[in-house]
Amino acid sequence: MSIAHTINVELGDRSYPIIIGSGLLGGAFDLSAYVVGEDCLVVSNETVAPLYFGKLKDNLGDKTVESLNLPDGEAFKTTDTMYAILDKLVDVGANRDTTVIALGGGVVGDIVGFAAACYMRGVNFIQVPTTLLAQVDSSVGGKTGVNHAKGKNLVGAFYQPSVVLIDTDTLATLPDRELKAGLAEVIKYGAIVDVDFFGWLEENMSALVTRDTQALARAIIRSCEVKSEVVAGDERESGRRAILNFGHTFAHAIEHCMGYGEWLHGEAVAAGMVMAAKLSAIDSGDVDRLRALIEKAGLPVAPPKIDADKFLAAMSVDKKVINKQLRFVLLKSLGDAFVTTSYDDDVLHKLLSASG
Repeated sequence: MSIAHTINVELGDRSYPIIIGSGLLGGAFDLSAYVVGEDCLVVSNETVAPLYFGKLKDNLGDKTVESLNLPDGEAFKTTDTMYAILDKLVDVGANRDTTVIALGGGVVGDIVGFAAACYMRGVNFIQVPTTLLAQVDSSVGGKTGVNHAKGKNLVGAFYQPSVVLIDTDTLATLPDRELKAGLAEVIKYGAIVDVDFFGWLEENMSALVTRDTQALARAIIRSCEVKSEVVAGDERESGRRAILNFGHTFAHAIEHCMGYGEWLHGEAVAAGMVMAAKLSAIDSGDVDRLRALIEKAGLPVAPPKIDADKFLAAMSVDKKVINKQLRFVLLKSLGDAFVTTSYDDDVLHKLLSASG
């Protein structure tokens, strides 16, 4: 059992800690201190709940704990699933001092956070992410929501949790494919902000893929540090926070066109980052380094076969479109990202046509 590491997300009266360590669900951290009333609803899924609900419930002490298990997968990230959570809250007589706890990956966290934001105009919300992708990305920053038939995450709200509890032991049960998908978001932080971290990842990717616990802990801590710093300066993505979407304009279109769940989010982000790097006016050596690191993580470096017009249409309904103009996160160099509506149309066309 390791000593927990704490990172504070500084958002004034909405500030909260990210607690990272081993054995936290087993009692090394008192989560009940963040339950505002006596009642809570733990929402998980059919895969995660049998593994970790018991430990989480024990951690909550004498609190009254209700539970709801959702079907597992991106395909169920819908308004219907969100309404099932609202129905459960109504059925158990939840009120404004009820705490809703998300136990699972990014899909669970996003849906549960959105339900918590909507129920009685907002109830206390706790994130307990159990996948690498959720631990380093989706559980931090307050983005919640569900997918729409015409685009990913088009319906949602900014709603911050009161605490994010990251028990690194949960990665022991994570399938290899999902671990690798989470590494895409880890690589992203090095690519957009911290070239030294990118270099560390190049040296330690083999350790990360083989689940070296110390390497994973360091990667999670640095990723959360980067994201918390960016979010603290731009909570609602009106400026710099948009750099966190590096590769995502392409990635969300891939997920939409392929059908949600066919490609994991991290797999689509991996291919999307290579496409964004190629669209950037950067040294070809930087593009090669990014591609090589993504390949070393066992992730795709090219998108699936998608018709170019269909690909572009899916990108055009992305949340990052402003005044009907596509916005991309591009690189000046590794570790230095920026957001722009200015890009080479010919290069974009070639990238999309190569996919189709």
